[in-house]
Parts: sequence; structure tokens; C-alpha cells
Amino acid sequence: MDLYLVRHAIAEDRDPMQWPDDGDRPLSAKGIERFEHEARGLATLVPEVDVVLASPYERAWATAEILTKEAGWPSAVRSDALRSERTAKESLAAIEALHGTDAIAAVGHEPNLSELASLSVLGTIDLPIEFKKGAVLALTFEDAVAPGRAYLRWLLPPKALRSLG
Repeated sequence: MDLYLVRHAIAEDRDPMQWPDDGDRPLSAKGIERFEHEARGLATLVPEVDVVLASPYERAWATAEILTKEAGWPSAVRSDALRSERTAKESLAAIEALHGTDAIAAVGHEPNLSELASLSVLGTIDLPIEFKKGAVLALTFEDAVAPGRAYLRWLLPPKALRSLG
């Protein structure tokens, strides 16, 4: 199974006055514009996935919607396991529940996504990964979806994805 971890695009700055619940904080205009190009670039590498899971937080959900519109990927399914405060183990369990699926995209937040990648590859969350907003990391699980059972195929920063789009 292939797993594509997608960090949400650039969001508005934290502002408790405007968004008392940080989960409501939206993407910025710059984030939307850039990620539209990034999604088109990503589609040249990954033309399709079977399932898109996304954090219900506004910025991650909007990022998933851009993937549907620009990359032609399926509409996202809300996954509380990808919320920013969830653990990598909880996120991996949600992905494992989709065993038998060929390709899954998971749209979420830091530090959850880098910890999920580390857990998947090493079996621990000790691998430091620079996961920029709008970046995509590709993993492959050869057999079981479990800690330490994946290998890292690639990690592309936003600028590289935009150059492909």
C-alpha cells in the first residue's frame, strides 16, 4: 500500500480573537494559490489515490478539497485521527483500518505527520523530518500496515511540487 502524507497548505496566522477555536483557522489566500499549483504538480507524480483522509480542521479540510479540484483525487473523508493533537499511533491505526486499499492520502498537521512517517519507517517517532506546509511525503508498506513496516520513497517540498505543476 502507498501512503501519501500531505501537510496542509499555508494558513492564516493564529489569532485567538478571530478564530477562538484554532481548528477554524483557514488557509491564507497565498496558501490557496500556491497549493493549487502544488496539487497539479503532485497529480503528475500520483495521478490517483483510492481514499483521501483529512483532519476536520478547516485548513487541512480545505487543502484536501484543493486536491480533489486540482489533482482529481476523490473527495476527502473526515478523520479525527489526523487532528493535530492526535498521536502517530492513532493516525496509523486509522490508516491500517483501510488495509487492502492500494493508495491512501492523509492530509493533516505537524508534528503528527512527521511522527507518523517516523513511526511507519522506524517503529519510533525519533526521526527528525522537516515537513513544510504543503509538502508531501510518500511511503510504501510492503505487506502489513504497522510500525516499522514502511519505507520512505520520497519527500517533496512545496517548491518542487509547484515546479511540476
